[in-house]
Amino acid sequence: MSSPVTGPDYADRLARLRAELAARGLSGFVVPISDEHMSEYVGAYAQRMAWLTGFGGSAGTAAVLPEKAAVFVDGRYTVQVRDQVDGALYDYVGVPQSSVAEWLGTNVKAGQKVGYDPWLHAIDWARSLERALAAKGAELVAVDTNPVDAAWTDQPAPSAAPVSVYDAERAGQSAADKRTIIADWLKANNLDTTVMTALDSVAWTFNIRGEDVSHTPVGLAFALLHADATADLFIAPEKVSDAVRAHLGNSVRIHDRDAFEGALADLAGQKVAVDPDRAVAAIFTALERAGAKIERHRDPAVLPKAIKNDTELAGTRAAHVRDGAAVARFLKWMQEIAPQGGLDELGAAAKLRAFREESGVLRDLSFDTISAVGPNGALPHYKVDETTNRAIETGTLYLVDSGGQYDDGTTDITRTIAIGTPTAEMRRRFTQVLKGHIALATARFPKGTRGSQLDILARQYLWADGVDYAHGTGHGVGTYLAVHEGPQRIAKPAGGQAGTEEPLHAGMILSNEPGYYKAGHFGIRIENLVVVVPQAIDGAEEEMLGFETITFAPIARDLIDPALLSPAEADWLDDYHASVLAKLGPAMDGADRAWLEAACAPIARAPSALAA
Repeated sequence: MSSPVTGPDYADRLARLRAELAARGLSGFVVPISDEHMSEYVGAYAQRMAWLTGFGGSAGTAAVLPEKAAVFVDGRYTVQVRDQVDGALYDYVGVPQSSVAEWLGTNVKAGQKVGYDPWLHAIDWARSLERALAAKGAELVAVDTNPVDAAWTDQPAPSAAPVSVYDAERAGQSAADKRTIIADWLKANNLDTTVMTALDSVAWTFNIRGEDVSHTPVGLAFALLHADATADLFIAPEKVSDAVRAHLGNSVRIHDRDAFEGALADLAGQKVAVDPDRAVAAIFTALERAGAKIERHRDPAVLPKAIKNDTELAGTRAAHVRDGAAVARFLKWMQEIAPQGGLDELGAAAKLRAFREESGVLRDLSFDTISAVGPNGALPHYKVDETTNRAIETGTLYLVDSGGQYDDGTTDITRTIAIGTPTAEMRRRFTQVLKGHIALATARFPKGTRGSQLDILARQYLWADGVDYAHGTGHGVGTYLAVHEGPQRIAKPAGGQAGTEEPLHAGMILSNEPGYYKAGHFGIRIENLVVVVPQAIDGAEEEMLGFETITFAPIARDLIDPALLSPAEADWLDDYHASVLAKLGPAMDGADRAWLEAACAPIARAPSALAA
């Protein structure tokens, strides 16, 4: 059910922005969901698009002209954007079918000036839009200060929370060793310095954690790392305690975050590595003006951060067992309470958090819990609030996608359960999703394989029925860091360029989360996290890899149609549930233990199982 747009006066906010643009001699402005670090999730101070339009998703852009405005979102948010953004104020534009450049190219007039904040956009995006506007006789203008900030009178300040030490006992490697690895990479590529802007890369490289972005334990900071293994860290000084300074040591020079742009001017004549996917346009401009020799390279922390060491893997396995026990208790509670009525999506999400907090070591959720029933479950990235909150009623499916942040690991799990008796359609679709999940979980593949080459395994049974899902099948996950981490992914090839993706490496953590969504009715998703591990295969002529599942919680047996499972798939499910019982059983007793044993019982075998 769509909810009317209520709350703040977004028409007034749009008018205030247009007045500010006119005062600056600008005809338009582009407002992304981004920060100075090109983060996926941003702090409250950087939620400019949400303030302007009301859109609460994690990916999107708004463009404003004197007479028209538009919001640009991908297929994950097609329904959500219409619920949250007033269609009388903004056109709804789908991407990648269209783009900001295409929309502006159609609607801009010759002579108009469109502004953008160079601290919020990638350099290639800016240059592409500059060309598109020039073709229409218009101009793209980099602003010195963001006009949204001028119109947003009660804008929050950036977080002042301190950063803390993430010790080598948990990280499995000292910060000094990580800087040495990066220094060796710089020397091998005949480079002097690399610019590091991604918040999780900074946190990983310096073995620090922060509280500046909800659900992601990072601190707002930039860094310059040099070939002599020293570094300059740009962070608000009040965020750095004596303990953190001692941890960083004399080889790391600490500066105010505001000094970062000026420090780029000191790199004149140096060969500087910059990641165009993670560093904003303003950084390239500052380096060009300084006379630095820019070389485009991927952030050197990205790949080693993604390939977890043994200490990180041991920690994340422990975190998943702890987290799985909380999820199992929640599933038992839902099975008992939800059919009685009186429960809603917000209440269920709060109860799940309470179960996680009982461990005493939960640091935060790893993202806003997707607690969705009925038609809300058909929105893959639904975010419940007071206006969308639905009662959990009998005859529906309830989908919960959630995770926790612990000192030793980051979790992300989705389970779908039936409230009451599921329909035959629900059971068929759930079983097809499960079959795809199993096919990916049991995949064996040669070293060098990319995630896009495996994606079809998870979709094949849905495709056989002429249905699909509009999101990727798997994303990388950090270790007490970002719940979405690159460069690994499992998804359809982006632009058909599978060869540009990172091959899967042993030690990487990914999600395995196929789904199905029937608009206006229900959603299904089954998500576990997996680790890429070596595979020993008799007679193998290639170095082979596979997946180890590290998420443990029961999968809803009453939603499975055993007649659609092959014997091998039923064996996998029984083996998985046996491991769930073995892992979680010691942490559960009494009625909780009895429920877990029943939930993990072997699946009833169909007389003639079909691999449909």
